[in-house]
Amino acid sequence: MKNLTPRQIVGELDRHIIGQDSAKRAVAVAVRNRWRRQQLDKDFAKEVTPKNIIMIGPTGVGKTEIARRLAKLVNAPFIKVEASKYTEVGYHGRDVESMVRDLLELAINMVRGEQAQIVRERAEAAVEHRLVSLLLGETETRGDAQGLQAFRDSEDQSQHSVGESDSSAGVQTTDSGGGTAVDTHQRVRERMAQKLRDGLFEEREIEINITEKQSVPIIGMMGPDQFDPAVSSMLENLIPDKTRRRRVTVARARAILMEEETNKLIDREKLIETAIERTEQSGIIFLDEIDKIASPPEATKGGADVSRQGVQRDLLPIVEGSTVVTRYGMVNTDQILFIAAGAFHSSKVSDLMPELQGRFPIRVELEPLTAADFKRILKEPDAALTKQQAALLATEGLEVRFEPDAIDAMAELAAEANACMENIGARRLMTVIECVFEQISFDAPEMAARNEKKVAITGQFVRERLRAILKDEDLSRFVL
Repeated sequence: MKNLTPRQIVGELDRHIIGQDSAKRAVAVAVRNRWRRQQLDKDFAKEVTPKNIIMIGPTGVGKTEIARRLAKLVNAPFIKVEASKYTEVGYHGRDVESMVRDLLELAINMVRGEQAQIVRERAEAAVEHRLVSLLLGETETRGDAQGLQAFRDSEDQSQHSVGESDSSAGVQTTDSGGGTAVDTHQRVRERMAQKLRDGLFEEREIEINITEKQSVPIIGMMGPDQFDPAVSSMLENLIPDKTRRRRVTVARARAILMEEETNKLIDREKLIETAIERTEQSGIIFLDEIDKIASPPEATKGGADVSRQGVQRDLLPIVEGSTVVTRYGMVNTDQILFIAAGAFHSSKVSDLMPELQGRFPIRVELEPLTAADFKRILKEPDAALTKQQAALLATEGLEVRFEPDAIDAMAELAAEANACMENIGARRLMTVIECVFEQISFDAPEMAARNEKKVAITGQFVRERLRAILKDEDLSRFVL
């Protein structure tokens, strides 16, 4: 996990998210506490459990965006899932333990990427050796003379001139008789390798053998993620790998062979062991839409609720700390940090099971966004919507300039639409921007051809584009 201080984490989040300081601070402290715990004595660290967080706020105020940006900041296994897509164990659907398995898969990919960088040079050398052999037409049973003849043919067919010096060298290797066949063949390989490094064969097609892992078939309407891990692993071992011959360019072959050689050099057992440890000690699960599984007590009197109350019962031991069986081994969830979020429009946090509420001791309420917040959202973030729209139209040759009153108008109209209709937060700005630029985006190529390359967006222009929509309440419900 990156050694970022809470202030640095909040500073990074401020570059992309406006407001919601309390949520940013809570998340920053929780992430920093992961690092602090790792500095403690191992025996004492076992007693320090993560303080899970639940973020409460209307839609479009930044809950999911905080999670998305946090995933890029922390060098730790991080997964965002929706609570509403899980069902109780024993019913058709995904059980809650699958989120831990998905987290472990991400950790394996992360560790594999790190180890791939360590063995990169050795893998590249092995790939180059194999590519040279393929370009020379060599196999384990072919002799040097055949490889040399293939090299001569490749020179004749090459679209790049290799110069007279290479031709004279080729004559020398065949006519001088001063060296052995092994020396001659080695010089041919070195020359071919140099041309390969220079990129002379990137578009040439060659044939390679590709080994593909066969997927586990769907049995009884159950996908592989719904099987018991032991059963899934057994089925994978029973299904043999499929090898087929494929004709690809040298550039594509390099990527395929690089993957194969990297897998050969990486210690699989060490990779899995490291990934499991990282998942247990640094893993973070962002549980979005948790309000969708909250239900008042009277809502469950009629019978079992497999997608609400049942999911809460299954989620409780995962959050509390238990051992999850995966295809790679046991994963303990005691130290995994859970960050939950929900709008809670039609339910309350108190509608969750009391035991589950107690597993999220830190509660943060996010404030609804105002017109002032919308103005900042349109101007301040590194990838603000106005900057995105200007960059898109710049590809057509148009230079878009936003006047200050245009920013004010878009922010005010978005706030007005949220007040009159459903409040969808900052997502309303995306709709406003699209309505303002609808005609310009359509006419952009023709405008550039007429040399109309400068576009000024004013407050009057914004209101003209949106006035008719805002006046027609029925139309605004569909357009805005």
